[in-house]
Amino acid sequence: MPRKRHQQGSLKVVRGRWIAQWWEDGHRRNKLLGKVSKVTKSKAEDELAKIVAPLNAKQRGLSEDLKFGSFVNQVYLPWYRRKWKSSTTMCNVDRIEHHLACEFADLTLKSLRASGLQDFLERKSAAGLSFSTVDHLRWDLKQIFGMAVAEGSLQKNPAALLFTPSKTERPTQRVMAWREVRLLFSVLEARELAVCMLATVAGMRPGEIFGLKWRNVEGDEIKIEQRLYRGQIDSPKTPKSKRSVALSEGLQSVIAEWSLLSGSPGPDAWVFPSETMKTPLAKDNCWRRWIAPKLRAVGLEWVNFQVMRRTHASLMRELKVDPKTVADQLGHSLDVDLNVYTKTALGPRKEAVNSFESALRVM
Repeated sequence: MPRKRHQQGSLKVVRGRWIAQWWEDGHRRNKLLGKVSKVTKSKAEDELAKIVAPLNAKQRGLSEDLKFGSFVNQVYLPWYRRKWKSSTTMCNVDRIEHHLACEFADLTLKSLRASGLQDFLERKSAAGLSFSTVDHLRWDLKQIFGMAVAEGSLQKNPAALLFTPSKTERPTQRVMAWREVRLLFSVLEARELAVCMLATVAGMRPGEIFGLKWRNVEGDEIKIEQRLYRGQIDSPKTPKSKRSVALSEGLQSVIAEWSLLSGSPGPDAWVFPSETMKTPLAKDNCWRRWIAPKLRAVGLEWVNFQVMRRTHASLMRELKVDPKTVADQLGHSLDVDLNVYTKTALGPRKEAVNSFESALRVM
């Protein structure tokens, strides 16, 4: 028996009216959705989705008695694996299996209520999970049940109003001051200095740094074409991540020195190779063995790669560098640069409020 296929239906405009088309029981069906002048395309697509959702659910053999674990494994994950990058898939599947599957796998979708799901998030928060993890679990539940509604297995999404508990611990987002950056660079050897300068001065992600080959280094810039994620070569994190990273003159010198110490390797060699020279150096191994001990010795044990990138954004802000320039260097949007990575130091804020107060005296 041929496998029934998931259908999306189609929309067309006939004489200024939206017409929905889909297949049902082997026949082409049509429905008038309204005039184009009164019904937006988005609204028409939503109406079409409501029409085909129960048909797709019926084809899959889904019902309200379907268990959470079966739905996740048979419907949700197969669908989103087609969309997610391999790195995203690894993170999401690990989180869902470790936290959600063991909790809800044998419960039916219809038995789960908003109060019980919120209680689950409260327990995870109380257990000490990070804000990021709890917030991701909230999003996972919302997306899983949202798909169950779209597939016709549920009438309403019980996770629609979930919120991340306010008591969930948020990490302290520290940045280095100028003197701490100088101290960091002063205690490192050539290879580790190159790594940390690429993170702090150039603002690169660790996966981008350890995924570099010498062909990516072109004088005063680096071409980001790939990254290293959990030991696997992957594409850059986002479309904006595939970019050219500008190198300062000092950083160019450090990289040139490291190239000489490496024996002037060929273009296809890893910039930071493992001991076998055949694979890239593992980020965690490099940090644990050669960087972290040096930082602990000078009181910088709280510094990590996230702190370095956040420091790049924040100190660039102090220097009044155009935010769009910083965002392009870091490889993300302007909103993320200003609202996530940039932390304003107390000094500039004091100057700002003093300027405000001075202006009041003049006005």
